[in-house]
Order: sequence, then structure tokens, then C-alpha cells
Amino acid sequence: MAAQLQQTIKKSVTVAGVGLHTGQQVEMTFHPAPPNHGYKFRRVDVAGQPVIEADADLVIDTARGTTIARNGVKVSTIEHTLAALVGMGVDNVMIDLNASETPIMDGSSKVFVEAIAAIGLDEQDAERECIEIKENLSLMDVERNTEMMVLPADDYQVTVMIDFDSKVLGQQHATLNSMLDFKTEIASSRTFCFLHELEMLYENNLIQGGDLNNAIVIVDKEVSPKEMEKLKQMFHKETVSVRKEGILNNLELHHVNEPARHKLLDVIGDLALAGKPIKGKVIANRPGHSANVQFAKLIKSYAKNRKNIMAPMYNPDVEPIIDINRINTMLPHRYPMLLVDKIIEITDKYVVGVKNVTFNEGYFMGHFPGNPVMPGVLQIEALAQAGGIFVLNQVDDPENYDTYFLKIDKVKFKKKVLPGDTLILKMELMHPIRRGICEMKATAYVGNTLVTEGELTAQVVKRSVAK
Repeated sequence: MAAQLQQTIKKSVTVAGVGLHTGQQVEMTFHPAPPNHGYKFRRVDVAGQPVIEADADLVIDTARGTTIARNGVKVSTIEHTLAALVGMGVDNVMIDLNASETPIMDGSSKVFVEAIAAIGLDEQDAERECIEIKENLSLMDVERNTEMMVLPADDYQVTVMIDFDSKVLGQQHATLNSMLDFKTEIASSRTFCFLHELEMLYENNLIQGGDLNNAIVIVDKEVSPKEMEKLKQMFHKETVSVRKEGILNNLELHHVNEPARHKLLDVIGDLALAGKPIKGKVIANRPGHSANVQFAKLIKSYAKNRKNIMAPMYNPDVEPIIDINRINTMLPHRYPMLLVDKIIEITDKYVVGVKNVTFNEGYFMGHFPGNPVMPGVLQIEALAQAGGIFVLNQVDDPENYDTYFLKIDKVKFKKKVLPGDTLILKMELMHPIRRGICEMKATAYVGNTLVTEGELTAQVVKRSVAK
């Protein structure tokens, strides 16, 4: 499968509205950004125009939305904006704000999605690096009765279940099987709250920008005429009513399960704080901003640890990219010097091969008899052969070329390789190949354990044609 390229927006675009909690008028402008920039907010109303990265480690508050801050400068209620970027496949963008809170708009990601769709996206000359989930990760928040999991999957998928013990809402769930459907299935789902929460927020001088058009208000108690009058004053409305379904005013739901879909939207926005696109299936039961951010930190930590390990995943049930028969036509090596059994992954930047180590290897007769250990020099040879396949795979007639060592550098042997081990060989290009010279970072693993590493340089030479 061809690697996906990073994307940014074609040109700058501005949206304007009011902050939900601050009530401030705010302009938010999305600007194109270079590869590997990620999502960043810039407070243009603050001296020096400080920049705050969309990073889970910078979250300072999750009470009524997600707030990030750096050096005392903050940006609040960022989740709907981030969800729109993820849902539209944007990797790199600079977001300018002239206030401390993003505009709430209609309480969903719809306006942001439409603004991005109107200007379009540009592919960039850099591969998209995903956080690929290779094992189940889970988080339990006992206090909030929240459970979140992410499982290996070929795409980013999210399922959310909510249960607020409410007769009005009941139990709801929502699923997004592909981010390609975010725009039509999730983006327009508006935020919601219960009437008793609304009153508490108002009394605490919050939701200054709240409006009956930017939130679904769930009425979970009988409302007295006096309370109705208070709601009219709160939202500057001449009339306020309660539908029989238990929703304040005559707001029409976009979906029967719109609250669950909005919670799914929040999950996508908050998990964007992990720093890179996620390739995995997220299952969230009763999620909230606090748990979402904790889970984003867990996923970010997982990605960092995997990058440090960098052990390729090997599934013996999957057919090899290049099998032993094809390897025999590409490499001149034969028994006992052919040390690559198959190639399981190959791109324009790296190759991953497999060497099954058995007791039948000829060198075990004389290398530590009674305590067989694969010689380090043969591990390096196996890595070099995998690198040779990488290079020869780029020419039309590999059988007419040979690769020769020029340099072996920074080699370390970290653990013994024994009969019965499956040696995973990874060779990664360090610099573009020039004049037939190839420099590659070499790493070999048994399972997730790094056993050998180094830097190998070789020259690719075309064989002379015999006269």
C-alpha cells in the first residue's frame, strides 16, 4: 500500500463567532503550515503572538471543554476545531485566535468543516506518520465510570456509548467506521447539556456566549413558570418552551442519537492531542474530556515507546512481499551464506526481512559447541543482505548487480541470538542513494527486543559483461 502524504489547507480561511464561556467575539483563522508542523494555536492578541501546540501534555483544564496553555497563555474549547481538522484529513495548520477561546458557532464542527472544504487541501512532500496501534490499550476512570480502549485496525474508527441515567436520553451509541464519513455523519452533531447544569454554569458566570441555537438542552426535571421566565432572560428570548421529548425550545435534532455522535466528535478532537493521526479502533464508554485527554496521553506515550523500540510487527500468517524464490534471483548468495528467508515489508525508505535461526545452521557446529549462539558478524551479514534486496528492488535487472560493503559503523550487539529465534531485520535509508552509495541504519530484533544495531554503507556495482 502506497504511503499517504501529509496535507495542509490550500489557503487561509477565517471564521468568526462568540466564545461559549467567555462570551467574547473572536476571529479564528486557519493558515497553511509546512510538513510535520501539526496543529498549533497562535494568540495574535497577546504580545509576541505566543504559539501553543495542540498537545495532551499542555492541557490544564477539562471541566467544560478542553483547555491548553503555555507560559500562562491559554486557548479554551479546542475540541470541536481539532475534530474538524482530523475529520477533514488536515495534518498541518496554524490557527490564529484574537481571544482566549475558539468560537462555539452552532456547537458542532460543521462550520469549521465547511470552511476547510470550501478552500480545499494540498498534498505535501512528506509521508503521513500515524500512531499505529499494534496491541490493545485501555483506560479506566472508576470515579466517572468511564472505560476507553483502542484496538489494532487498518483505519481510524471510533465507537462511543453513553448512559446518563436519563429518561430523556436513555442509552445511546454512535460509530464512525471511516474518517471519510466524518463530514456527513458527525460534524453537525451539536453539544448538549442538562438543564440543571445550564443553571449552574450560568450562575458561575460561564456560558456567556451560550444560545439556544448552539446547544441541545436536555430537560430532566419539571420546569416551573418562574424558571421559564429565568431562561427567557438568560437567553434573551421572548418565548422558551419544552418539547414533549424533553428538549428545551423547538430545536430539531439532526440525528436521533445526536448526543452520542457529539460525544464521538469530542473523542476525536481530544485524541488529536496525541500528536499524530491514529490507526486503530477506539471504543469509549461514557467518555468525557478528562478521560479523553488521559487516553490521548496514554496513546502518545505508547507511540513514543514504540518509536524507541521500532520493532516491526511480524505476522507469519501474512504472505511475504518477496519470498525465498524471488530472493534467490536477486542475491548471488547460496548455502551457507544466504541469510534472508523472506521480505515482509518494503517501501522507498526501508525494508524488513526475516531470518529463521535453526540449529541446523552449519556454523553452530563450531561456534560455541554446546552453547550455540549466532555469530554477530552473520547477523550483520543478514542485515546487509536485506539492505541489498532493498537497493536491488529499485532496478529492473537486479540479477546483474552486486552490493559490496564499504563501511560498518556504530555496531552494538545487545543480546544473544539463539536457535529457535526469529530474527527480524530492518534496514532504513539514512540518505538518498547517490552514485551507487547506500547508507542505511540497521536494526535486528527478536520479538520486541533489539538485539543488534549499527550503520552500514555499501556500494551497488553492475557486473561486467563477459566478452
